[in-house]
Amino acid sequence: MMLKSGNMKIAVIGGGPAGLMAAEAAIAGGARVDLYDAMASVGRKFLLAGKGGLNLTHSEPLEKFILRYGPRQKQIQSLLAGFGPDTLRAWAGGLGVETFIGTSGRVFPSDLKSAPLLRAWLRRLRQHGMTIHVRHRWCGWSENDTLRFSTPQGDRVVSADAVVLALGGGSWSRLGSDGAWVSLLGGRGVPIEPLKPANCGFDVGWSPHLRGRYAGHPVKPVVVFGTTPEGLEFRQQGEFVVTETGIEGGVIYAISAWIREEIVKTGMALLRLDLAPDREMSRLISDLSRPRGSRSMASHLQRRVGISGVKAGLLRECVSKEVFADPILLGTAIKTLPLRIVASRPLEEAISTAGGVAFEALDRRLMIRALPGVFCAGEMLDWEAPTGGYLLTACFASGHAAGVGAVRWLQLTRHST
Repeated sequence: MMLKSGNMKIAVIGGGPAGLMAAEAAIAGGARVDLYDAMASVGRKFLLAGKGGLNLTHSEPLEKFILRYGPRQKQIQSLLAGFGPDTLRAWAGGLGVETFIGTSGRVFPSDLKSAPLLRAWLRRLRQHGMTIHVRHRWCGWSENDTLRFSTPQGDRVVSADAVVLALGGGSWSRLGSDGAWVSLLGGRGVPIEPLKPANCGFDVGWSPHLRGRYAGHPVKPVVVFGTTPEGLEFRQQGEFVVTETGIEGGVIYAISAWIREEIVKTGMALLRLDLAPDREMSRLISDLSRPRGSRSMASHLQRRVGISGVKAGLLRECVSKEVFADPILLGTAIKTLPLRIVASRPLEEAISTAGGVAFEALDRRLMIRALPGVFCAGEMLDWEAPTGGYLLTACFASGHAAGVGAVRWLQLTRHST
């Protein structure tokens, strides 16, 4: 039996991509949806993500795409089966937003902006009956299991037939994702993995000289590599930025989970840098072995092997003076420079978070087993992925699954009664 529109009232809490997609899926299933957000407007982190060009998804083959989700590949693959990268692009096209594939394989809106997409999306959702309630901070449940909100006009209680929680992780709290839901769900016995920074920067402990001279400088091109605890080698080419305290940037975000877990296990992570990825070791040593005459070592490095600026600063920071006198040792250092990373930057600074509601606490519809009728989506679930469209794709996919799941659960429970 298919219930008519309006017979199912679903509350979606959180106005990011996961929450909005859950609302859209629920409306498509015949539900009436009220969406609540603690901020003065919805989609704030989504708009920030598009500030430098909105990376919606990635065009690589799905079998490679799914590998980006690490230990949660199986769970995310199930979600992507219902709303994957191709579906996401088609959905954006349905809003009048065409997309293109960049040289890196990343997928962007044709104008690179997030605001037009968000405006078109909200307009369509409102046209289909969704009501948005801003400045509504969720405070848990009342004694009779109604939803409690704190608003500028005072506390408010709301009844709903089902609830989708899409409250984000614990980073960028000024945009609404403050992790306050952890204690609310934990108090109800929901298993939650501790929130940890993901796609984040790390502390190295630079000398005052390097920090003062090179903070803010990009290091490119560079290859970062190392070995996992399981003995698997990894290599990642790209660039990163030297910060006041350490390093951050795309190539670091891609391996941030490995770095973070290494620090947890051993107190530090040893990363290797190839500062000259376009030169073979033998050629590098040959070039360094040429007489430098009266030229300084800095001039010799720049002229012979193209090492200058921040790369030269990193060499001097990480190896002893004696290394510069031996072309073999110096060439080896340029190709395998050791960089010791000692700490993750704080959760608040991270682009995203790992940890959250354990998938084992959910059924296949993303409903919390201990709280029938309560579904979870987005970054508050226990998964992580590097930047590159993978984060947004999984948020959209999980929101879609939760919205569909809430409708189907209501249909089944009402049909059975």
